[in-house]
This record gives sequence, structure tokens and C-alpha cells, in this order.
Amino acid sequence: MTLRLSRLRERLAPRSPESMLVGSFAGLIGIGTVLLWLPLSHNGSVRLLDALFTATSAVCVTGLIVVDTGTDFTLFGQVVILLLIQTGGLGVMTFAALAFQVLGRRLSLRAQAALSDTLTQKDMASEFRQLFWRILRLVLVVEAAGALLLFLGMLHHHTVGRAAFSSIFHSISAFCNAGFSVYSDSLVGIRTNPLVVGTIMILIVLGGIGHPVMIDLWRSYRLRRRAGGPASVAGLELHTKVVLWTSAALILAGAVLLLVLGPTPEEQSWPDRISGALFQSVTARTAGFNTVDIGGLPFASLFLLTLLMFVGGSPGSCAGGIKTTTFALWVARLWSWLRGRKSTRMFGWHIPGELSRRASLIIGLAVVWNLAGVLLLLATQTGTSGSAGFHDVLFEQISAFGTVGLSTGLTPKLSVIGRLWIILTMFVGRLGPITLVMWFIPRRSPGVRYPEGRVMIG
Repeated sequence: MTLRLSRLRERLAPRSPESMLVGSFAGLIGIGTVLLWLPLSHNGSVRLLDALFTATSAVCVTGLIVVDTGTDFTLFGQVVILLLIQTGGLGVMTFAALAFQVLGRRLSLRAQAALSDTLTQKDMASEFRQLFWRILRLVLVVEAAGALLLFLGMLHHHTVGRAAFSSIFHSISAFCNAGFSVYSDSLVGIRTNPLVVGTIMILIVLGGIGHPVMIDLWRSYRLRRRAGGPASVAGLELHTKVVLWTSAALILAGAVLLLVLGPTPEEQSWPDRISGALFQSVTARTAGFNTVDIGGLPFASLFLLTLLMFVGGSPGSCAGGIKTTTFALWVARLWSWLRGRKSTRMFGWHIPGELSRRASLIIGLAVVWNLAGVLLLLATQTGTSGSAGFHDVLFEQISAFGTVGLSTGLTPKLSVIGRLWIILTMFVGRLGPITLVMWFIPRRSPGVRYPEGRVMIG
């Protein structure tokens, strides 16, 4: 018993990076739930479970909603949601680091390394402070530029005050890949506005590729400009190349397939159909905005969107899913095996076996979690007249895990058990299954080496 308590204290210790991450997100969700449950935040139609669901969706930058953001929440409630999105998008750990810095306290090297690894996937503990301020400036500049463009586009639809708030809300929501909208139909009503739709897409892509990639692109641009040479990917880091190529391939492939499978009504013009397919391909992996009725899409299109949502965005970004780099590593490793290579290669670089194994572990944990979720939702949401179908349940589960926020209309119909499960899935999807496994299950060094055994596979 004493040993178990000791291990529990070790997992909950503030020096544990996993405990810091889990605790900070859970704490912010709790604060957000209380604020959204206050009578000042809603019009009387929001229950405690609804407030918890909304707060989790906002902090985990998902976008799934059980009550309408624009009508059921007051202006104060919408501002609370916006602050939760911004804080969750940047990462609670970075805000905790800022608080320590403002108070004149220093983080331990282990904590700085954990925070830095969350953002850049490498050890940069000594450079964390400079890196954080660079990220913060970059985020504020991008969101401000996006808000300005959206404001110009929304002036045609709203008064100046309404357009200003809507532009700020959607700029932050898009860059943080949250998918929250103050409009009941998301962006369906303004899908013919190219400035708004185009700006939203750019913000989603920038927020989905991750801060490390944006910083590396800016660094490479400045170096090329000083040298007077043309723009090139030659000087970019391997991580940046993998993210950019994988993201571009997924976006283009998704848009073409959605165009063929039919994401928009046939009576629309080809430019509108192409725009709709491209937008849904972009938003399906990360954000959760929609310019078409998701529930009215063909099953083939829904399955394609499900695959895109499962992959998600990139490491160090505001997006969820297994991440583009994980998917790219898995494909590269599979291709190497098929060609008889013992090592995995990408862009002329050898990939360590530990990274390939980690990618396989992430995919395996994600598959297990989502299979369990689909089974639970099928048991609690189907089997009655007018209930959800298998495609609705699968789409809802993957959307929550990928922190995407798209839905065929099942979210408001979820039972209490279903809502609690989706809340937990959004939390797991935002933090990542490996983080929670490392926090919950302590690592032990093997003291005994077992004899090697073989089984038949395949």
C-alpha cells in the first residue's frame, strides 16, 4: 500500500511534465465550466454538463457543441469561450511558464525541457524563454492580421461592432483550430464570401502546421533574403519538410476526392464546388468549420473526412489527431519494409528506430481508444427508433479524438454517458494518448530479461 501511494505521489508531483500538462488543462477546464455555468454567461438553457462539455471543447480546441454558441451564450459567455480557446490553443504549459517568469521565479531545467519539447520536439531548455516570446509575437501578429481581413469581409454582412467582434472571434478560433463560431450554421451562410473563406483557410493551415514550422519558415526566409537568393526548402529542417509535404498532400488529395465524391450540391457552379471541397479538406483535419451540411454528405465523403480527422494536424500546433509526422513516419516505415530496407529514410535522412516505434505506438493507442469509443457510443446511442447510425457514431468519435469539431448532428443528441465519453475523448485527443499513458502508468526499468519466443503472424 505504501509503495502504491508513493507511486501515486510521484505521478502527481509538480516536477512531472505529464502531471503539469494534465493538471493545467484539467484546472482550466474546471475554471471554464464554473464561468460558463454562471447566469451571466448564458440565457438560462445551459446546464452544468453543458458548461463542462463546452469548456472542454474550448480548452481542447475541438468545436463540438451541445448548445448553440451564438444564441445560448451571452456576450460574456462568448468572451469566456474565446479566452478558453486562446489559452488552450497556445498551451496551458506555456502560460504557466509565463506566470513563473512574471513572478520572478525560474522553472527547473526539466520543466523547461518538457515545455520546449511540447513546442519543438527537441531539447531547447536553454532557449525556451526566447522561443516563447517569439511564438507569442508570431501568434498575435497572425491573429491580428486575420482579424483585420475578416473584418473587411464581414462588413458586408454586419454592423461595425458586430463585424469587429465576429472577426476577432473567428480569427482566434480559426488559428487555434477550434472550429467555434458565433453563427448557428458555422460558415454556411457566408460561404460565398471569398475573403472570409480564404482568410479562414489560411489561418487554419498556419495554426495546423505548428509554431516550430512557422518559426523555421520565417528563419529560412530571413536568411535567404539576406543572402539575396530565391525562396527554397533546401535550408529547412527535416521536421518542417515532412510537415509541409504531408499537409499539402493530404489537403490536395482530400480536396480532389471530395470533389469527386460530392461534398456540395450538384446545382452549384464549379468554382463554388472546388472552393467547398478545398475548404472541407483543410478544415476536416484540424478546425471543424463547415461551409456545407455535414449530415447531408454521402457516406463515402464522410468516411474520407473521418480519415482526414484521424490524421489531424502537426506536432507543436493547435491541432489534434495522430499528427501528420506520425502518419508520414508510418508510411515511410511501411515503404521501407516493402522494399526490404532495414532502416527508414525520409528526404535523405535516416530516421532512428525509436521514432518509428513511437509513431506505431501512437497509432496503435489511437486505434484502440477509438474502437472502444465507437463500441461504447453504439451501445448508448443506437438501437432505438430515430437513433444515430454507425456512420454518425464513428464520425463523432473520430471528430472528438482529432479535436476537429465536425458533426453529422449527433452531438446535441448524446446521452449523459455519451457526453461524458466525448468529453474524455476530447481531453485525451488534445493531450495525446502517450502523455496520459506515461502519466498514469509509471515506467519501470526491466530487471529480468525473458527468453526470446516466436509466433506466426500474417
